[in-house]
Amino acid sequence: MTEAAKGTGRRRSRRGYGEGRDALLNAAVRVVARGGLRKLTYRAVAEEAGVTHGLVVHHFGSRDALIEEALGYVVRQSLRSSLLEPGTGEPDDFASGVSEMVESGPDLQAFQYELLLEARRRPELLPQVRNLYDGYFAASERELSRMLPYEPGSALARLVFAALDGLVLHQLTMGDRADTEAALAELRTLLSRAAAAEDDPATRTTGAG
Repeated sequence: MTEAAKGTGRRRSRRGYGEGRDALLNAAVRVVARGGLRKLTYRAVAEEAGVTHGLVVHHFGSRDALIEEALGYVVRQSLRSSLLEPGTGEPDDFASGVSEMVESGPDLQAFQYELLLEARRRPELLPQVRNLYDGYFAASERELSRMLPYEPGSALARLVFAALDGLVLHQLTMGDRADTEAALAELRTLLSRAAAAEDDPATRTTGAG
């Protein structure tokens, strides 16, 4: 490590605890997004953040703790920045900016998918993964309830979110923003038609969870 890098590490270590910790968690997200969970080591995170190896050890103590805290950090960031609930009840506003989100923050999205698969092998990660997706489902259901003339129910909310989740994954791996936008336009058209439908028993049955 160069002297400049060492100096950066010392300056960062003197920052507020939360700020320094978040910088390390951001670095962990980038490491996993690029190389998968197998590449997540103290040294990789330290190099990515421009700090000393010992600082990462000091903050997290073990690799498992680093993984769990990085997942918790992503849960908080993702739910705070979710585009699922604009609050307008207008189909045209639903999931606005999703394709731009993938382009501007691909590491955050990639990290989520990496940890989603890892949770199959490590059940201790499941509660936080479920917390993340339960937040997505709930936000989807709340926004759908604003735009539809019937209560959408949890099943419809999950279906709509699954479509969005698939589009994000496809754009993340294939990089075609135009395809994402076209599919989102179709989804909004379907929601607009559902929103314009009368609240009759048949419609209500379709939307029930």
